[in-house]
Amino acid sequence: MDDEETELRNPFPSPPSHYTRYTNHNLKLLELLKERASEGVDISTLNQYDVLSDQTDVPEWPLATLEKPRVDWILEEGHYTVFGDTWFIKETIPSLAELGGHQLYPQDPGVDRRPALRSILRSLLVTYSKLLTSLLAPPPTSSSEGEPEWKQHLEWINVLAQNVMAAANDLRPVQARGNLELMMRRQLELRREETKTIHSKCDSLEAQLAELRQSAQSLSSAASANPSQGATSSSVPPPDPSQMSHEDVLRWAEELV
Repeated sequence: MDDEETELRNPFPSPPSHYTRYTNHNLKLLELLKERASEGVDISTLNQYDVLSDQTDVPEWPLATLEKPRVDWILEEGHYTVFGDTWFIKETIPSLAELGGHQLYPQDPGVDRRPALRSILRSLLVTYSKLLTSLLAPPPTSSSEGEPEWKQHLEWINVLAQNVMAAANDLRPVQARGNLELMMRRQLELRREETKTIHSKCDSLEAQLAELRQSAQSLSSAASANPSQGATSSSVPPPDPSQMSHEDVLRWAEELV
């Protein structure tokens, strides 16, 4: 019980517990059972204890459960069942007629449905107007007149609305394809904008490096042309300390700075 509760609380459930049965020993027993069985005999109907009496560790559960599913049967039937759920090989959206409804537009996707859908919308508006008129009419004087008119209009509106919703559901793959195209185009535009920004930044950095390189070359050429100019211009000879006052020392220090 504790293991089951832990399994239910686990957001990523473990594989089914029967996967532990697919051991090398059990698979060898399955192959041996198939070899010893008569041709055309279903191994699920055999008594595996009698057929494999000379083998050890024969499991209690039937070895036939280890058989691989028949892919040809799945392709022939068009669906398969896993843990009680039926999955179709080719996912299709059932039409309104297949679901038991009254379909008013053509089923063939190659046929233009717009004229039929326009007729459905016009009929829906006309029926809605008739429904309001029938609701404003005075109640019948006797109960032998049959089904009320407003109920008939309401049933027809229900049929028309089902057709509109079914036609809209048929267009969901087209809408998904269009949304995917728009998303991919937007991603492409964003990448182009990011690439353009990176290129402009690289061009700006290259221009700055070129200016710095040119400035360094100018300074090096100027220094090589006048090697003693910087030293003579920046050096200030100190005055004679015996003839200096306090103000002269401060002035001389400021000149050095």
